[in-house]
Amino acid sequence: MESLSCVSCPFFVTHHQPYPFAGQLSTTRTRLRSALKVNATSLVVPLLPFNINEVLVPSESKILHLYEARYLALLEEALVRKKLFVYFVLDPISISEHATEASFAAKCGCLVLIENVERLDVGALVTIRGVGRVKIVKFFQADPFLKGEVIPMQDTTSASPSDVSSKVLSVKEAVYSLNSLEIKLKAPKEAVMQTYVLNSLQWAEKQPSLDCDEAFIPSLPERVSFAAFQPVSGSTQSELVKLQQEKLKAMDLRDTKQRLNNSLEFVKGSISMLAAKLAIQALEMQ
Repeated sequence: MESLSCVSCPFFVTHHQPYPFAGQLSTTRTRLRSALKVNATSLVVPLLPFNINEVLVPSESKILHLYEARYLALLEEALVRKKLFVYFVLDPISISEHATEASFAAKCGCLVLIENVERLDVGALVTIRGVGRVKIVKFFQADPFLKGEVIPMQDTTSASPSDVSSKVLSVKEAVYSLNSLEIKLKAPKEAVMQTYVLNSLQWAEKQPSLDCDEAFIPSLPERVSFAAFQPVSGSTQSELVKLQQEKLKAMDLRDTKQRLNNSLEFVKGSISMLAAKLAIQALEMQ
């Protein structure tokens, strides 16, 4: 499985085979969690794990190359389950100094919608879109792929609607400015009218149409608050690392206004970075 392009979960997984996933849940924790009752609307969907450095946020689009039999089986299951599955990351943890197996916590669960499937001679290219954060509350199977029960997680904020609306407008304006700069930075043959960040924003501005409970669909301000956390052209490795850190923080926050503030600061930083690169590009063309 290849990707082309933080909400904590109450169970741990243990790897007995190479990453990305072939493990089992800690049996003690599984029994405890199985006894819990779900108090909110839930979905039973396939679960697809990724490295901690591959966080997916709501509104983000990504193309996955699925080719292993277990992941192709997951794809077929998801296609018959309203084109939905959950994307989450595995965070290495230490349960005991005497442990002989690698253990991981499941974090940053994001309900995703399959937007397109391109069948290949080997596997398939699957375009997915992050919809909203979820919490995995129950585990059902590990073979041939993970499946579990999830509940929606949305923000709670004490900010006034007018304050939030003002922040949403500021983020949108900043994203459009960033998009304009990014297009200028690209070589003519690569130039497109839409970047990753604008693609995410335009999706966030529309009310998603999903065949599931509305509780899984974040509000407009919450969707927009995630849209800014996308890679930009010419990003260095350190800038991409910073982006992943910002994504982790964004997934963990439960306050829409605070995330909008963080988004605005992140976009402003990206604008400054691109402006500097454009100045260098102009000098090199003289």
